[in-house]
Amino acid sequence: MRSGNPHDLWQQAIRIRQEWLDHALSTQAADKATAERALTAIYARASRPRPRFEWVDSPDKARPLITGWPTLDQLYERIRDPRPRGTPPLASDIAMVASQLRGALSAGVTHTDPDMSPVRTSKTKEPWPELAPLQALGSGVPLAVVLHQGVRTALHRSLAHGYYLPVRAVLADDGPVPACWYGQQDASWIAYYDVLHRLGLARYGPDEAEHLDAWAALARSCGWWWPGEDVCVVVDRPGAIGTEPVSGTVHDQIRLQPRGLRYRDGWQPLTRR
Repeated sequence: MRSGNPHDLWQQAIRIRQEWLDHALSTQAADKATAERALTAIYARASRPRPRFEWVDSPDKARPLITGWPTLDQLYERIRDPRPRGTPPLASDIAMVASQLRGALSAGVTHTDPDMSPVRTSKTKEPWPELAPLQALGSGVPLAVVLHQGVRTALHRSLAHGYYLPVRAVLADDGPVPACWYGQQDASWIAYYDVLHRLGLARYGPDEAEHLDAWAALARSCGWWWPGEDVCVVVDRPGAIGTEPVSGTVHDQIRLQPRGLRYRDGWQPLTRR
């Protein structure tokens, strides 16, 4: 791991984490040109040509455009099937290339990446405790673990449990929701590998860096998206996002307020806790 004061490196990490949280909660209109370039690059990684892009103002407006597309459960069923039939759906291929990217990025981390080996090195093999950052560093928890807990895990809790999972649950009231990605709310893993790179704690090859840049550009430019073979349905960023802190957390986690989310077409999925 790069030499340097762990407390100073952690303070730098907090600033970078906030940059990504700001992107994740941005209510600026989508940067459609950047998003379409990034999506075209991701499609190319899955050996697909540039699709036609259909932009909508909310996930609710996407529903009629994605009817019949594969759900996450269906993708898992295909993975478990020893003899799957036909060509894999695009969503399956994109999930695979994204997973391969994360594995390659972890291989470029200069210390043992907790994402690959989350348990502590001890006879008990218990996970490292999740403590307040300065307390954790002072009690011997490695900086690598604090960064993983305080950037990747914390942002995932804020953006998944605090944002897109509740919204997705409302969308699922009308039936299973096809597999999708979350654009700006996919920032947790992107931020984590960006933090490690900017702190000098990871070195990525040119191909991995270019691939990560495509996902980062997507997280900085648009909302949710559903990949189809011929058309990609992309959601603009919301018109308003109101959040509140989650009490009792050590890494400044947040969640949506009741009625705190409004999309540009007026859709408000969360009207109560």
